[in-house]
Amino acid sequence: MSAVSCLRSEDQFLCCICLDVFTDPVTTSCGHNFCKNCITEHWNVNVPSLCPVCKEVFNIRPDLKVNTLLTELVAQFRLEAQQKTSSSSSKQQAAKPGEVPCDICTGIKLKALKSCLMCLTSYCETHLEPHLTASRLKRHQLMDPVENLEDRMCMKHDKPLELFCKTDQTCVCMLCSVLDHKTHDVVPLKEEYEGQKAELGKTEAEIQQMIQKRRLKIQEIKHSVDLSKEDADKEKAEGVQVFTALKESVERSLNELIETIEEKQRTAEKQAEDFIKELEQEISELKKRSSEVEKLSRSEDHLHLLQNFPSLKAAPPTKDWTEVSVRPPSYEGTVVRAVTQLEETLSKEMKKLFEAELKRVQQYAVDVTLDPDTAYPELILSDDGKQVNCGDVMKNLPDNPERFSINPCVLGKQSFSSGRFYFEVQVKGKTKWTLGVAKESINRKGLITLSPEDGYWTIWLRYDYIAHDDSSVRLSLKSQPQKVGVFVDYEEGLVSFYDVDAAALIYSFTGCSFTEKLYPYFSPCNSDGGKNSAPLIICPVNQTA
Repeated sequence: MSAVSCLRSEDQFLCCICLDVFTDPVTTSCGHNFCKNCITEHWNVNVPSLCPVCKEVFNIRPDLKVNTLLTELVAQFRLEAQQKTSSSSSKQQAAKPGEVPCDICTGIKLKALKSCLMCLTSYCETHLEPHLTASRLKRHQLMDPVENLEDRMCMKHDKPLELFCKTDQTCVCMLCSVLDHKTHDVVPLKEEYEGQKAELGKTEAEIQQMIQKRRLKIQEIKHSVDLSKEDADKEKAEGVQVFTALKESVERSLNELIETIEEKQRTAEKQAEDFIKELEQEISELKKRSSEVEKLSRSEDHLHLLQNFPSLKAAPPTKDWTEVSVRPPSYEGTVVRAVTQLEETLSKEMKKLFEAELKRVQQYAVDVTLDPDTAYPELILSDDGKQVNCGDVMKNLPDNPERFSINPCVLGKQSFSSGRFYFEVQVKGKTKWTLGVAKESINRKGLITLSPEDGYWTIWLRYDYIAHDDSSVRLSLKSQPQKVGVFVDYEEGLVSFYDVDAAALIYSFTGCSFTEKLYPYFSPCNSDGGKNSAPLIICPVNQTA
């Protein structure tokens, strides 16, 4: 009996049909043992009846009887296996929710260690041992524990799904491959597994690359937000500084104005006080003389009156007050002069602001060149694509879709569909010109209407400086620009024009909605008999100090 309990001989208790421990073992006349139900089912399917081990043919199906000795040995084997399972179960962990349980365990289900694709059963460590030691079971395919092993069987033929039909892209069994998929491209499941696993590896690498790109994009966005916050904080600080200075300047000008007015008033009051004091002094002297005269006139002493009369006859010396007056101080022009002075201060501060703003937008300078394929045939472009003026001869050029056919204008080669960009154009010596940006889909073959609605954001010089917004806006400029800067913030919907030399803002289009590519737009206009022959020149940007 000790041999029976030995693990080395446990394969003696396994049915070669079901590959599990015998249940009601029977012995054929050829001496081989099977589960009674297994051999019966086998003979029901296979005719004639033969032994699955030695292939001996039985013309008459044998009358099977239970092998009593083997039944007792199997019972003993099961008991020892059960005892071993009980003793080891305390060391193993019970299956938790979500974990695959052992299909053999009774009572507490232990966590499965492997699943057998041949047996369609999941085993804990103890019940897996026969698959690791029994020679016939070692050939079984084990895998990490999974549930629903029946899903790995062919529903039609009740065979393991161990092949893959590449034609139909489905898993099949061996019978499927010779019946329903006979002419298809069928490969072992492992082969297709390896191929698709490699593809999954590529997919995983691509996904990881996409994840990395998105992480980098997150960092980029966060960095952009940080830069935006820095710019906002800097702008707020500059704004507070400027408006504080302006506020202090206004308060200082107001205080100076009030001090000037009050000083004039104090001067007038002091003059009046001095006059009044002097007048009161003279009145006191006159009253004194009046008293002396009255007293002398009442005297009955002839000698006394005659002796003092000469000294009292004349009035005491006094000022001639006829032309003396206190004029109210004049305040005319005081407030105007103060406001004018304040305006000069504000102009200086505004100039500083525009210089700082121009310096910021110049950081987005781009290299722009003229596109000859868009140029009106009368225009003359320099070889380097940086200058354009209008000639008097209509050149014979291909009338390609990009070319302007009526108006003397040309676009830049470079297009912009995001971000910010800036370029400068010299307009010195010209009496007429148009500058700005235009969207890609503008009409180039008919008369041009310069307006945002038609895809143009421009300013021009004819007799006046005009901005072509929703309506024409006449611009009041302190000086004639010699060099014009054009700045675009695509996402912000902003187009601004600057007088570069004066560091002054000429005009801004705000709230624009850009949905397609933008191109720099130039028109030197007609030469006007030579009066407007100077070219428009795209200049390199020299950032202001």
